Amino acid sequence: MTPARTSIWLPVGHRLVLAAFALLVAASWWHPRWPVEQALHHSLTVVAVAGLLWAQHRLRLPLGSFALLVVFLALHTVAARWIYSYVPYDEWFGTLTGRSLSERFGWHRNHFDRMVHFGYGLLLAPVLVRLWRERGMPRGRAWLRAAELVLATGALYELFEWAIARTLAPAAAEAYNGQQGDPWDAHADMALALFGALLGGGLALLRPARPRSNG
Repeated sequence: MTPARTSIWLPVGHRLVLAAFALLVAASWWHPRWPVEQALHHSLTVVAVAGLLWAQHRLRLPLGSFALLVVFLALHTVAARWIYSYVPYDEWFGTLTGRSLSERFGWHRNHFDRMVHFGYGLLLAPVLVRLWRERGMPRGRAWLRAAELVLATGALYELFEWAIARTLAPAAAEAYNGQQGDPWDAHADMALALFGALLGGGLALLRPARPRSNG
């Protein structure tokens, strides 16, 4: 039974989700505007996809959990296309509604990067909570542990950005980091990821945990 189980470690639904993501990545490279910075961002995409496939092989993630993680990678891919700071979401929204989000809320910066950091916590925490609940971890502990992991990895990413800023030329570092002149950018990003994790993890607790099958 082991060889048969190993041979289908990536079921059809998971493959379709991954194929759709691959098409999105390919489309994002059509006439890139900032190829160097986009490639820097996608170096993390390669690492993330490798980690996702490793996790799927070891943990047999259900399609819902797998899709949540791929949705986050899709958000990152869209952001990388416009190096986070220049995602034209306001133009997209204006085309659909004839209105401007920036004018409506008085925004003076591009907030797509904020949404991606919030989405990191919102989409990752339910996956973690479900995994730990299926292994018998108490509800509150699973929720807090997911939030802790999101906050810790978010802080590591901010340190990675700091390292990039220290090694690149100042102009390139600003374009990569997407601070947009905000000295509290890293703090806001980590806070939004934590809030997203608390919310997403809390919503995941509303679903009863199911014991994992050993077969």
